[in-house]
Amino acid sequence: MTQLRELYRCEICGNVVEIAHQGAPALVCCEQPMIKLEAKTEDEGQEKHVPIIEETDNGINVKVGSIEHPMEEKHYIKFIECLLKDKIMRVELKPGQTPEAKCCASKEDVLEVREFCTIHGLWKNK
Repeated sequence: MTQLRELYRCEICGNVVEIAHQGAPALVCCEQPMIKLEAKTEDEGQEKHVPIIEETDNGINVKVGSIEHPMEEKHYIKFIECLLKDKIMRVELKPGQTPEAKCCASKEDVLEVREFCTIHGLWKNK
């Protein structure tokens, strides 16, 4: 059964969906079951993906990786999300942009920060 805020991806077309109403027994796209994305928390390889949270005077700033992640046409950060108790703040990114997002919330109010790489999948802070 699907749960609120889970992310699923179609292995055929690459469609990614986020659950806004929980309860469906399964999600299907392109006539195939969608795969539930499990967020990774430990960097591996050359690219760095784990979101880094920095406090600012106006909330927090989230940067992707200890070394700036590539933002190329086929390999980039698609979105960064700050999950709070009662809302989600999402910044959608495109190739060529800087992989970071500002969130007008205190660090204490943030339950989780996650981001999605078009090649390496879902990542979250520890």
